[in-house]
Formats: sequence, C-alpha cells, structure tokens
Amino acid sequence: MDLTRTEVTRAGKQAGKPAGTVRGSAARLGLMAVPVAFFAVFFAYPVAAIVARGLEVDGVCRLGRIGDVLAQSDVRHVLWFTTWQALASTALTLLVALPGAYVFARFDFPGKQVLRAVVTVPFVLPTVVVGTAFLALVGRGGLLDDLWGLRLDTTVWAILLAHVFFNYAVVVRTVGGLWAQLDPRQEEAARMLGASRLRAWRQVTLPALAPAVAAAALMVFLFTFTSFGVVQILGGPTFSTLEVEIYRQTSQVFDLSTAAVLTLIQFAAVAAVLAVHAWTVRRRESALRLVDAATTARRPRGAGQWTLFAGVLGTVAVLLVLPLAVLVQRSLGASGFGYYRALTREDGGAFLVPPIEAIGNSLQYAVAATAIAVVIGALAATALTRRDAGRFVRGFDALLMLPLGVSAVTVGFGFLIALDEPPLDLRSSWILVPLAQALVGVPFVVRTMLPVLRAVDGRLREAAAVLGASPWRVWREVDLPMVRRALLVAAGFAFAVSLGEFGATVFIARPDNPTLPVAVARLLGRPGDMNYGQAMALSTILMLVCAVALVVLERLRTDRSGEF
Repeated sequence: MDLTRTEVTRAGKQAGKPAGTVRGSAARLGLMAVPVAFFAVFFAYPVAAIVARGLEVDGVCRLGRIGDVLAQSDVRHVLWFTTWQALASTALTLLVALPGAYVFARFDFPGKQVLRAVVTVPFVLPTVVVGTAFLALVGRGGLLDDLWGLRLDTTVWAILLAHVFFNYAVVVRTVGGLWAQLDPRQEEAARMLGASRLRAWRQVTLPALAPAVAAAALMVFLFTFTSFGVVQILGGPTFSTLEVEIYRQTSQVFDLSTAAVLTLIQFAAVAAVLAVHAWTVRRRESALRLVDAATTARRPRGAGQWTLFAGVLGTVAVLLVLPLAVLVQRSLGASGFGYYRALTREDGGAFLVPPIEAIGNSLQYAVAATAIAVVIGALAATALTRRDAGRFVRGFDALLMLPLGVSAVTVGFGFLIALDEPPLDLRSSWILVPLAQALVGVPFVVRTMLPVLRAVDGRLREAAAVLGASPWRVWREVDLPMVRRALLVAAGFAFAVSLGEFGATVFIARPDNPTLPVAVARLLGRPGDMNYGQAMALSTILMLVCAVALVVLERLRTDRSGEF
C-alpha cells in the first residue's frame, strides 16, 4: 500500500529526530558509495595515471620536474597569457553585461522571457560552435572581411569578444537574479535624503550586489581561464592557454612531462577559484534580505531608461545574435543547402563515414551520458541534502566539482592510458565517450537538484521512515514528486553539456564514430571552401539542437532567482 501525504505528515509530527539519525547517516553513506566509486575509477585513476607517467623519470616520480618546466620561457608565456586574457575577458564581460543585468532585473517589457532565452543560448552552446560563429564573423572570408577587409581572427580581440559572447548570460542571470530581489525602496530612500542617483547606487545597491558580482566574475574567470575550443579555433598558432598547450604537448609534441606539470598548475589555480567562489556564495546567502522579484520590475520611464533599454537590445543584437546569424548564413553559402548535402557523402579524408553521421553519434552519446550523470548526480545530491553534514560529506561535495578544475584533455588522454587493461579495458568500447561526458555533466545535475532537495521538509522523510519505508521508497514517495521538475531540468543541462563536450572527446572518439564538436574541428583543420562550409553547417545543426534543449529547459524550470 502506498504512503499517502496525510499519513506521512501525521507521522512526521510524532517522529523523533534521534530515531532516524543513525539510519539516515547510514543511508547517506550508502548513497555516496556509488558516486565516490564512479569518480575514483573514471576520474581520479585516469588523471593520476597520466600525471604520474608525465612526472616519471627513470621509473621514479620526480616533482623537481615542475621547476624545470616552469623555468621554460614559452611555458611562462602561456601562463601569463592564460591569466591575462582571463582577467581581461572577465572585466570586459562585466562591463558589457551589467547594464543587461539591470534591464532584466528592473524592467518589465513584452517578450522578456523570449529575450532571456536568446541571451542564454550562447552559454549552452559548445565552445567549438562559439569559435566557429566568430570565425564566420571576423575570420578569413567572414562578414567583416567581406564588407571592410577587416580580419580579427588570430588576434586577442577575437578571443575576448567570443568570451564575452559565451559568458554574457552568466552575469545577466547571476547578478540580475539578485538585483531583481533587492528592495528598490532602499535606494529611493537614499535619494530622498539628497544623494544623487549614482551615489545612491554606489553606496546602497552596489554593496548589496557585490557578492553576486564577485560570484559571477569568478565563474567567468574560471570558464575563460580553462578556455579550449574558442582559443583553439580563433587563436591559431599565436595564442595558447593552458588547456590548449596541454592538448598541444600531449597530441602533437608528445611531451607528457610538460603536459602533466601544466595540468597540476591549472588544477591548483582552478581549485583556488572554486574555493573563493564557494565562499562568496555562502556570504551572499547569509547576508541579504530579499523581496519577491515579481514586485520590482516595471516599464522603462524617461529618456535615460529608454536609452539604456535600447542600448542593451542593440548589444544583444550585435554581440549575441549577429554571430549566430552569420554562422547560419555562411552554412548556406551561395548554393543554398549544398554544404548540408555534402555532409551526406564520404570524402575519404578526415572521416571514415559521412560527416552527417556525427549527428546521430552525438545524440546517442549525449543520451547515454545524461543517463549516467543523472543517476550519479541524483545519488550525490540526495546524500548532500542535509545542511548539517560533517567534513567528510563537505569533502564529497568538493570532489564532485573537481572535473571542472582538471583539464578535459588530461581526462581524455588519461582514459586511453589507464583504461587499457582488464577488467577496465575500454579503449575500444563506445561507452568511453559517454563516461567522459558524464563527468562534466554530474556537477550541473548536483547544483540543479541540491537546492530543491534541501527545500523538502525533512520531517516528511523521517515520518516515512517511521512508517516502515525503506530509503528507496522514501525517495520514491517523498522526494521524487517534489523534485521531478528539477530532475528534468538537470537532465536537460547534462544533455546540453554532453552534446558539446570537446576537450576529452577529441582524444577518445573513434574515427568511424565522430561527435559533432570533433567533426567541426576536423573540418576547420582542413583547407578548402567545402570543408569550411561543412563546418559551418555542422555547427549550425549543433546550435539548433542546443537551442531546442534550452527552450525545453526554460519551459520546465520555475525561475524565481534568475540564476543557473
């Protein structure tokens, strides 16, 4: 007989907290076992294997090799450029996106939800598509080249603009979400006391927004510091980030020692960024009193607000919509759908199969990766539900974020090095690609589901346990009905992330089963207008698939905070 909500609620009032503590702790440890095993086997082991092999000299691990690598001038140049371009990209993104955050937070206008979805589309696009879109805009034969003979590819400005394009939504959704919930009467009171509009904003609103701005800036810095696809396509041989250099040292120079050192450096830097980001998020959650976001938005008033609104619309049109429109236009070319038809033919060069088969491969891999990520992520989020968890559980939370701090190139190559012996000889298995993609999808699943799971009244779970329900039945009868929507949103994010994963997949995708990002990169690496046009066509297809996934997400999620 199924548990009814009335029975659970009645029993919850009688349930004693100590009775379920031991059982709950044991259940949490059981839930953690599967994600811990998954990360140990498919993340820690491959990464440790490739790093250890890179630092090994005459059979002995030599940590002194780190100093030798750092002494190289070209490595120091890569470190400097990686840090410099990440800081510049972050500053430029904040400068361009903060007005947009204000417009979405304070203004109410027709089509606001549609425009919000348009703004978010670049963030869910694979970096290969972003790089290709800007190549169509500022590269050889691009729109600017055709109109004014201006080329920005292989310049740092192309990289910076592409990073702003990719991260614009991070600032708008993170800062704008909090801005919409700040009580505007506080700033109005300061103006009534004689403060100018700028001074009131600087002394009242900005301090309240500072944690959200810091969190958004750290996220943008993280994404640009580890940038791979954008720099690989737009930077050419001139510019190289740590991620690109790790790929070059691994696949072209075959210098595992230098690649291992660069991996450790990137991991240490990103771990520090994640630690600071976690601190800023906790500070924001505990220090602010918010109001309902629905009560703060209104129609623009006055010439200044309408000018700001028009400026933001123009920025969105030029910076976000134009590159995607040019991408679609270049994919059509002068012959209409000729490039798309060419995708159905074998060329005997970069592909062993027609490039069009990459679409089916990517969808199959993404579905499998999504299933893995949802199972692992749901178990992990359930284990992390309680806020009073000890250090061990908080360490487990940090473990789930580690794939965001380790080079995807290292993970992919580590798969080939470590998973080559029974019982884990998976190099020839199709499951290798979904496993690598799932590693990146799990953090998104956890961060999507965890806030909703923590909002469930714990007394309901205790009551179900008192009535004799097993942990699995408690999840099915109590948690699942409340988090079903969040679970679907998490699956959508995992699908989009898996579909666009490139850093690890480029190593492990078989030549006869390429994914869409890998196929695009291969086509761009070959000369000729036909290869260029086919790359644009595949990128357009990948963009459309991601956009459809985003539309589904926007319809599913109940957006109250405006954050990711």
